[in-house]
Amino acid sequence: MARGPLPTEGPWWQGTVGYEIYVRSFADSDGDGIGDLPGVRSRLPYLADLGVDVIWLTPFYPSPQADHGYDVADYLGVEPRYGDLDDLAGLIDDAHELGLRVVIDLVPNHTSDQHPWFLDARQGRDAEHRGYYVWRDPGPDGGPPNNWVSHFGGPAWTLDEASGQYFMHLFLPEQPDLNWASAAVRAEFETILDTWFGRGVDGVRIDVAHSLVEDPQFRDNPRLSEPLPADADPNLLFDRFTHVHDIDQPGVLDIYRDWHQLAAQHDALLLGEVFLLDADKLARYVAGDALHAAFCFDTLKVAWDADAIRDTLAPYVRASGDALAWPLSSHDDPHAATRFGGGKIGARRALAYLTLLCGLPGSPYLFQGDELGLSDGRLPPGVAEDPIAVRNPGAVGRDGCRTPMLWAPGEGFGFTTGTPWLPFGDDRHDDQTVAAQLGDPGSQLERTRDLLAARRRLPVLTDGSPTEWVLDEGPVVAIERGGEVLVALHVGDGEGDARLVLPEGARLAFGTDPGVVLIDDELLLPEDSAAIVELEPDEPDLSAALDAEDRALIDAVDDARIAAVERGTEDAA
Repeated sequence: MARGPLPTEGPWWQGTVGYEIYVRSFADSDGDGIGDLPGVRSRLPYLADLGVDVIWLTPFYPSPQADHGYDVADYLGVEPRYGDLDDLAGLIDDAHELGLRVVIDLVPNHTSDQHPWFLDARQGRDAEHRGYYVWRDPGPDGGPPNNWVSHFGGPAWTLDEASGQYFMHLFLPEQPDLNWASAAVRAEFETILDTWFGRGVDGVRIDVAHSLVEDPQFRDNPRLSEPLPADADPNLLFDRFTHVHDIDQPGVLDIYRDWHQLAAQHDALLLGEVFLLDADKLARYVAGDALHAAFCFDTLKVAWDADAIRDTLAPYVRASGDALAWPLSSHDDPHAATRFGGGKIGARRALAYLTLLCGLPGSPYLFQGDELGLSDGRLPPGVAEDPIAVRNPGAVGRDGCRTPMLWAPGEGFGFTTGTPWLPFGDDRHDDQTVAAQLGDPGSQLERTRDLLAARRRLPVLTDGSPTEWVLDEGPVVAIERGGEVLVALHVGDGEGDARLVLPEGARLAFGTDPGVVLIDDELLLPEDSAAIVELEPDEPDLSAALDAEDRALIDAVDDARIAAVERGTEDAA
C-alpha cells in the first residue's frame, strides 16, 4: 500500500530518508551474476516496507564499464546488461505506486572515451565536438600542461598523439572531462535533465558536483609535499596538492542556478555530491537558488568519539540546516559497521550512529546492506574490480563495500542463480540475510525499520525545526529538535551506562538496545547505544495495552512480509 507524503509543508524531499542502490550489486533477475533494473523493481516493496522515501540508483546508462557506469557512453539510454528503458519506466511507476521517489545518478563532469561526442572530438582539432572537452597544448617541456593529478592516480592529462594536444581527465583516462565553458555542453545537459524529468524521474544525484569548472589559466596547484611514486595510493597522491585551481571554482554555481530553474518546472530534486570537507564551502552550494541539497561527507570520516562527532557535525548543521544529506555509508567508502569496529560491535555502533543522523535536520541516507549491519565483504586476493585497486598496486579499492546484497540463505544469497560479478566475501553468513532477519525484533533489520518508523511519526524530526546541541563534552552526544525531541548517542568511555535526567512525562520513542530504558524520567543509555525521546508527548503510550487480538494481527503482518521477501527471491531467481 502506498504511503502518504511526510507531514511537512516544505518541498517533498525535506526530511526524507534515502537509500542508495548500487545497481550492479543489488538484485540479479536473469542469473548472469550482475544486478539489473528488473531485480531492483522486484525489491521495491521491501524498500517501502523498510521505511525509506527515496531510492538513488547508481548509473545504469550504456557504458564500457571502465568505472562501473561512471563512464557514460549515452546519457539517455540504459546499459543492456541492466535492462532497457521499458524496465526503467516500470521501475519508476512501481516506485511511485509505493510512495517512493526515484533519484538517478547524473555524471556531468566527464563522459566515457567511447561516447560519440569524444569519438568525434578525437578526429581532429576542427571536429564538431572538439570543444565539448578540455584540450591543452603540451607544457614548455613537452609534457602535461600543468601538475594536476587524477583522483585515480597519475597525471590528469593524456596525450592525443594524432592532434598533439592533451585532454584532461580528473579520473580515468577513459573518462575525459567535459568543457563546461562550452555553451553547447550546457545546452546538451539541460536537454538531458529535461528528458529524464519528463520520464518521471524525481531528481538527480550530481556526481562530483564540486568539479565541472576549471581555472581558465590552468595554473599549477601548490604542492604540500614532494609527489609520491606513480604507483602510490591515488588518494595519497591527490592529497599532496592544494586543489585551488582544478575543483570548487567560481562559475560552477551558475550551472546549478540554471538547472534549479529547470528542476522547478518538474518539482525535481538537485542533490549534489559535493566532496568538500568544509562546512562553509559546502554551504555555498545549497544557499539560495543553486542545489537543493548536498551530501555531508564528513559523516563518513568521523571517528567513534563523542568530541569528534560533535565538533565535526555541528558546524554543518549551523551552516546548512536541513539542506544536507547525511550518508551512513556509500559505494565509495567502507560500510559504517566496518568503520566502527566491524562485526557485531560495528553493527551496533552503526545503528546508534544512524539514530543520531536521523535526528539531524535534513535527510539520512543508507547504503544497501546498512540495514542488515553488514561490514565490507572480506575478499581474497586477485578478484579486484575497482579501477583504483586494479591500476594502483597496493592501493585499497572500493570492492569490499560493493559486494552483492544478501537476500536469502543459500548459494547465491538470493542475489543471483549464477556466478556473481564480485564475490560476496568469505565472511558472509546466512544469518546476515534479509530473510533471516525479517520478523526477528532484535535483528539489525527490524531495529532499523523501527527507527525509521519512529522518525516518521515525529514531525519535529522532519520539518526543519531548530537543532540545539545539548552537551558540550562527555561520552554522550545529544541534540534537541524544536524543544520537543531529544536524540542521544552514547559512544562509551568504559564507565558503563550513561544516565540523563529528563523533564517529567518524557517518553521513549526508540532505543537501539534493550538496555535503553526510561524510568522515573531518567534515561539509561548503555555504551554504543542511542535513543529518541519525546520531551512533550502529544498522547499517551498505548503500546503496553495491546490485547491478544492486536498482537495476532501484528504477527500476521510480519508473516506476510517474510512471505513477500521469499516470493521476491523466487521471482528474482
